[in-house]
Amino acid sequence: MGIYNEQGAFLQEPEPRNMQIKENKGRSTLHRRMVSPLSARRQLSRLPPKEVFNDVMFMVGGWTHDDPSCLVEQFCPEYNEWRSAARMVNSRGSVAVGTLDGKIYAVGGEDKIRCYSSVERYNPDTDSWSTDVAPLSSPRSGVCLVEMDGYLYAIGGHDGITAINTVERYDPKMNTWSKQAPMLTRRSRAVAAVLEGHLYVIGGNDGDMALNSVERYNPVDGTWSICAHMLSPRENAGCVVYLGHIYVAGGKDELNLQLCAVERFNPDTMRWTPVKRMRSKRDDVSLVVFNGSLLAVGGCDGITNLKTIEGYCHETNTWRHFGSMKSKHPGGRVAVLC
Repeated sequence: MGIYNEQGAFLQEPEPRNMQIKENKGRSTLHRRMVSPLSARRQLSRLPPKEVFNDVMFMVGGWTHDDPSCLVEQFCPEYNEWRSAARMVNSRGSVAVGTLDGKIYAVGGEDKIRCYSSVERYNPDTDSWSTDVAPLSSPRSGVCLVEMDGYLYAIGGHDGITAINTVERYDPKMNTWSKQAPMLTRRSRAVAAVLEGHLYVIGGNDGDMALNSVERYNPVDGTWSICAHMLSPRENAGCVVYLGHIYVAGGKDELNLQLCAVERFNPDTMRWTPVKRMRSKRDDVSLVVFNGSLLAVGGCDGITNLKTIEGYCHETNTWRHFGSMKSKHPGGRVAVLC
């Protein structure tokens, strides 16, 4: 078994690894220690050698009326394959996914009946989800979720009637959410990133159309300010910080068309510049940094939900095929535990 392409063909053989396996409460916890050769992922990104690879990647959920499976998959670098993990307690779409203190949080979302305010937490050591996490102040889907300074921020979303500008912060020690200063713009299905001590919220939909506007939150004085707009309006995009820049990829534009366009924000110049387009259009894509590589995972090209993954090389400004998940995850999101 291994990483497969969209047609199901095997992509590459697992590489020889030196591993230590430690038993923990009846199940194996893998401690990765790589000596040589360098992994294909490291060779692809051409980053400096690194001897220890600790990132673990999960694809969480993926729910539609037609495909309510809501699977969870974990990529195991040691065996170069995706494996099934425990499913969430509540199957739901448009759920926000984030990480904090080595755990994965799934926040809000909706099914064909209602929006959720509940929050679930995944423990990779026990491969289980728990629902003993305080809920949001109100039900909503299309929230964006990001970690900053040891807290989780749940930003915006849609309450079933309209897009909202609400911002809440989760304190894991107190198990409580507290309201923060609201955004300047109502946003659902936006993306967020933390760079140089500021929280950026990017794009989304205000209830009428996709947005290209960007605003930045300063946690020191609790204020929001307007930043340079993106080159293209987009919602349901992927977003991540990579090599000191914010990268935003895919999503849908103001005409509801799926995008393959990519752009990045430079905090020094406060400007957005275009990046090489992805090979596939990807709405609802996850953009992540995994073991030093920038990956675009899954999404929908307007015809089908994709299992494929693309990797970006910043030195050549190119994307290439990077394997495939085992299952499709319509609307699912990736979380990386470091």
